[in-house]
Amino acid sequence: MSEHKEELLDHNYDGIQEYDNPLPRWWLMILYGSIAWAIFYIPWYHFGPGPLALEEYAAELEAAGEQLGAPRAPATFTPEQLTAAVGDPAQLAVGKKVFETHCVACHTASGAGLVGPNLTDEFWIHGGSLANIAKVVVEGVPDKGMIAWGTQLSSAELVGVVGYIRSLKGSNPPNPKAPQGNKYEGND
Repeated sequence: MSEHKEELLDHNYDGIQEYDNPLPRWWLMILYGSIAWAIFYIPWYHFGPGPLALEEYAAELEAAGEQLGAPRAPATFTPEQLTAAVGDPAQLAVGKKVFETHCVACHTASGAGLVGPNLTDEFWIHGGSLANIAKVVVEGVPDKGMIAWGTQLSSAELVGVVGYIRSLKGSNPPNPKAPQGNKYEGND
């Protein structure tokens, strides 16, 4: 190792003088290595055949989109299908399975309500008609934390779960959540 003689610099700032110390070798090696890397990197990626970061990102997004598939179209159904689901045991079974899979975390298995409202009483926050229930299930209620299920469930599953929710009305589960919303007295 060579010894470096520390010398004071000529200039003086407010009575403070500094030593003329060289930078550490490891720091200089990082600096010179970065410069050498840039000599090859910039021409290759900015002027040559190498892809830019934005191009790589776009390609990765496209690959992820292909892997996930095309977005699912929103489910469609008619009011007649909703009405028919209320009395159809096969559709209620489908709806019960969907309810048990996706809805029990907020509404409990009995529909008595936990985070979400009680689905067994006569009171409804967004209306108690089949069309209103379907609208809430399909579009969700983002302000209340309910996600939209319209693109995640099939039409048959949505019709079934709306019918199942309606079938819970008047079931009187133990420990139901207090009524919320307005009383619905319709029959549809």
